[in-house]
Amino acid sequence: MNVREFFELSAGKWFSQKTSQHLTLKQSEQGKSDLVIEILPPEHPQAIDLCQRAGIDPSTIWGGVKYSWKGTLSWDNQPQSPTNRQGETIAISVPDATAVNTGKLFHATSGDASSPRVARYTLGDDEALTLITEDENISSEERVWFESNNVRLRTTIVTQPSGESIASFYSEIRMGG
Repeated sequence: MNVREFFELSAGKWFSQKTSQHLTLKQSEQGKSDLVIEILPPEHPQAIDLCQRAGIDPSTIWGGVKYSWKGTLSWDNQPQSPTNRQGETIAISVPDATAVNTGKLFHATSGDASSPRVARYTLGDDEALTLITEDENISSEERVWFESNNVRLRTTIVTQPSGESIASFYSEIRMGG
């Protein structure tokens, strides 16, 4: 499998469950969401806009990916008051010239006017995608893999400059196309 095939396999509607542990604060967070992943053709206005914001020639990409989510999060000390969350992220991958399964993933979340964030990606021999993002505000490592075509698993570790860390595990079940 290559990175494009990985994203194409990810396309569809997913039910996602999340458990996070704020390691410094010793608090847990649980969440549920509906996640829709769409493949965008290279001529899609959102893919072109992201290319322009990232300084990438749109004719050099195979397309993009749009992640839309809507769900709730509950802190362990306030289980009766879940917080509603929704949004979308657009991403484009730019493979390294020498290795098709490594490269950069440029991504931006709706409503964020700042420059797109950049993650380094590697699709390993085990067909797990690893994304590493490092900048002055945050450091994160995410690992995504398929247990089967209809079950996707993710882990993330996010570390802030203060040293605060959050570890999360997601299980996602495909609900349809």
